[in-house]
Amino acid sequence: MRKTHLFALILLSFTAITWAQEKQIEVAEIYQGAFRTEGMDALRSMKNGTQYTVLNTNRFSQITTVDKYDYKTLEKVGTVVSSADLADIPSFSSYDFSSDEKKILLSTEVEPIFRRSKLGIYYVYDVASKKVVKISADKIQEPLLSPNGSHVAYVKNNNIYIFNIASGETKQVTEDGVQNKIINGVTDWVYEEEFAFVRAFEWNADGSKIAFLRFDETNVPEFSMDVYGTGLYQQPHVFKYPKAGENNSIVTLHLLDVASGAISSVDLKDAYYVPRIKWKNHKDYLSVQTLNRHQNQLTMYSVNAKKGDVSVLLVEKDGAYVDVTDNLTFLEDDSFIWTSEKDGWNHIYLYGEDGSLMNQITKGDWEVTKYYGYDQDEDKIYYQSTENGSINRGVYNISSGGDDKKGLAVTKGTNNASFSTDFTYFINTFSSAEMPQVYTLHQAINGKKVKDIKDNSQLLKSLEGYAVSPKEFSTITINGNDLNMYMIKPKDFDPAKKYPLFMYQYSGPGSQNVSNSWMGANDYWHQNLVAEGYIVACVDGRGTGFKGRDFKKVTQKELGKYEVEDQIAAAKKLSELRYIDEERTGIWGWSYGGFMSTNCILKGNDTFEMAIAVAPVTSWAFYDTIYTERYMQTPQENPSGYDDNSPFNYPQLLEGDYLLIHGTGDDNVHVQNSMRMIEALIQADKQFDWGIYPDKNHGIYGGNTRIHLFNKMTNFIKEKL
Repeated sequence: MRKTHLFALILLSFTAITWAQEKQIEVAEIYQGAFRTEGMDALRSMKNGTQYTVLNTNRFSQITTVDKYDYKTLEKVGTVVSSADLADIPSFSSYDFSSDEKKILLSTEVEPIFRRSKLGIYYVYDVASKKVVKISADKIQEPLLSPNGSHVAYVKNNNIYIFNIASGETKQVTEDGVQNKIINGVTDWVYEEEFAFVRAFEWNADGSKIAFLRFDETNVPEFSMDVYGTGLYQQPHVFKYPKAGENNSIVTLHLLDVASGAISSVDLKDAYYVPRIKWKNHKDYLSVQTLNRHQNQLTMYSVNAKKGDVSVLLVEKDGAYVDVTDNLTFLEDDSFIWTSEKDGWNHIYLYGEDGSLMNQITKGDWEVTKYYGYDQDEDKIYYQSTENGSINRGVYNISSGGDDKKGLAVTKGTNNASFSTDFTYFINTFSSAEMPQVYTLHQAINGKKVKDIKDNSQLLKSLEGYAVSPKEFSTITINGNDLNMYMIKPKDFDPAKKYPLFMYQYSGPGSQNVSNSWMGANDYWHQNLVAEGYIVACVDGRGTGFKGRDFKKVTQKELGKYEVEDQIAAAKKLSELRYIDEERTGIWGWSYGGFMSTNCILKGNDTFEMAIAVAPVTSWAFYDTIYTERYMQTPQENPSGYDDNSPFNYPQLLEGDYLLIHGTGDDNVHVQNSMRMIEALIQADKQFDWGIYPDKNHGIYGGNTRIHLFNKMTNFIKEKL
């Protein structure tokens, strides 16, 4: 479909939505998938750069295949592996190629542990011989093929093993792994949650060495969480969880010589956290990133794996904190590309092999939001940024010298690219507040569109009969800052009438809710409320992201102070509008947003008449070390920052209607937070409403749960606001 045709369709669709006899979006429809967008299956570019693979599952036979497609035609050109040809594997849920693409890891019987970690039964499939080998009869974690595809390293019961594919022999590398004490090769809970990785080992370029992290969590306090299940007795789930100010795991770096089995330790001096390890292109050199406990100094070391020598490559300091990313890229000569906020905005830098700064590649009062990679042949760096406005995202390329910049996909809205391995092509995903996802194929060097792939015109057609109101984007000046905002008004909006105001926010450090992108589940729910006669508004206050370092980090050591001030002030200013009923103002949020909505109805009890908090933090002393101390330091160092912004310390301020919701199986924001809030409110003799979801985690989902939860919140809003 041509772009002009699609835009015309969208215009006609929204015209139809405006004038047709409209239905109201219902909660059950949202969570039963009635408005699900058509997506692209996760594709992986092959090394030849002209083809990609996709995991497909036949919904009738449940046979899974890894199929190969051509970028230029988007046509299927073959099947790499099919479960129909594998006697012992009726289906598989994921796959990973070896570096030479001659072998594939297949995963089956996968079960989650925490947010990112999982256990499973894994196989190695040989593409040429079509033979398949089971790695272990037991469930294992994080298997990784060696570069030449001859071995698989993995973790089982907190120890590292190496499986020889040809001989079928398995060698246990470490011996000291013990649950809730010693972990080798995978991360502990807090690293997984906050540094966003699980596998803590890596093969070097020729497979002769493995670098791995060892976690000694012996002195980390344990957290116990009851799992009620369906049995006669509940079962305790006990795991190590370091709350703010408590002991973290002692993390050390080790090098395994695969041939001899010898393990050596690397002295990283006073390193407290080790959030990233990455081999350089030279097989004997490893890069290691470390952080101090305050996370305001990041040091990147270069480790000579042969000699054990350690030298400093780069030191990054910040008065607040330094973000950890995956944007590090080593070039052929081991010079490297890196992103930093050192000039006040997140930008791309080029460093020499010795760590000397060669060039700041991107510059300006805007942020690089994604780094896609570097095409060394064409000397082009590919990235996404906010150059087109902080609520938009565009895709660009630029030379390593910082010139010859080209916009590749910059239509106002959200553009996100997936590049072929050799940067010949990219598939762009575009959406905006008016347009659901559209997928197109482009040439990477100049952004020229090759062809349309897929759009969501069918979704727009299905929405024709529903009452859907547009987001109206603007800025609102609050406490000296122009804050991004959107407002959604009823379709039959009458400026002479008075409407209740319902505010939504998250507000956590570096986050963004006000973005020019298509609707998610919460947006559809907001449409339900708007159709009932509410005005919904969202304001990204101080501390949120993509408006520079200073705007984001102003909340340092005071989480919940400036963000709450901004939401209260925004609500007051919006209440001055003649069509807003200042006596009917509500706010809601989830997680950090629940912490915020709770604080708002307490500290803003003259502004908010109602609040809903889902899975809220009620004291940062209850949350984990890495996240909390990054922004707050420890409770011992910053007691007022913790106490002054912890809502259970001032329950007596509650005047309005308050609904508190939590899942008992939340391993992230523990239900302890809500229990302490509940007790504080009871002792302050404050009436409120609450809901507890048994065994549900931080997402509170599964079965009928989301429908029940959002119907509960909807009914509360209708009754109280």
